[in-house]
Amino acid sequence: METTYYSLASKENFNKALRHFFSVTEVVGEVETKTNLADAVNELLDEKELHHDQILPMVGAVIKDKFNYSYDSHNLEHTSNDFEQICNETSKWSALDIVLAYHNPADQVFLINPKNINHWERARELTKDYLVVIYVKCVKEDNKKIEKEAIEAIEELLIGKDIFVNKDFIDQTVVPKKPAPKAVANKSQKRNVTPRYAIQVSNELFHNGNVEAWKKIIESYNAKYPDLEVSIIFKGEFINDINSLFKWGKVKHGDSIFFQVGGEDIKGVSKLQKYLFEGASHRYEQFLKIGVGKVLNLF
Repeated sequence: METTYYSLASKENFNKALRHFFSVTEVVGEVETKTNLADAVNELLDEKELHHDQILPMVGAVIKDKFNYSYDSHNLEHTSNDFEQICNETSKWSALDIVLAYHNPADQVFLINPKNINHWERARELTKDYLVVIYVKCVKEDNKKIEKEAIEAIEELLIGKDIFVNKDFIDQTVVPKKPAPKAVANKSQKRNVTPRYAIQVSNELFHNGNVEAWKKIIESYNAKYPDLEVSIIFKGEFINDINSLFKWGKVKHGDSIFFQVGGEDIKGVSKLQKYLFEGASHRYEQFLKIGVGKVLNLF
């Protein structure tokens, strides 16, 4: 017996599906007027009109099936967090619409319009061995050969290579679609990021107790400042799962773990620095004396 529609039997699931269909219809309209899919989707995410688990189904339905973008997927060859070159280069490719779908180590999906530097800042870093899918479509007419060449060029840009730019990537007659005033206002609010602050480990090892203390401290910070994001960096790489720092002997006495905070109105960094230093010391246990399900009141 066909079971495709069984999930729609409940009112909650039916309404959820209906909202998704409305969102897809809205995005299709945007793409038809030459708005980049990543621009449209990220604006809906910012306005909390879209959930992250809708991204991949929307990509499949809109730019893969309906608009027939060419695409290729591959695992990244190295970690990168400098995207100025690729942004500057692809911004010149007026004949092409480009969308990247990056799957990060925390199993999150980021849609990136490579011509929009704000999207690269959202992703923060592209990590070695993780998946990126590149979608390309000629703006005026189908040309699979040019689309394939553009995909190959982007793959080379992602690993820092110099590329040969096909003149057909650029169309002087194409006028880029100007964003609506609301979108301009949103994009003008550049996300601030603090410098990277070093926390030197003074415990004999940064063991599981230190990891749990840091998790409690950051949880407390996020509870006080929900719009700010704490990033952890070790040996030059962003750590998406603090648990990964607990590997016996991985982080030793005297090693430095870095953190930075991103957001619009950054506060409480000096306190956060103080508590993280305590959490990386033999005094970490003070942060673990709290009931299950409760959040420390540190900030």
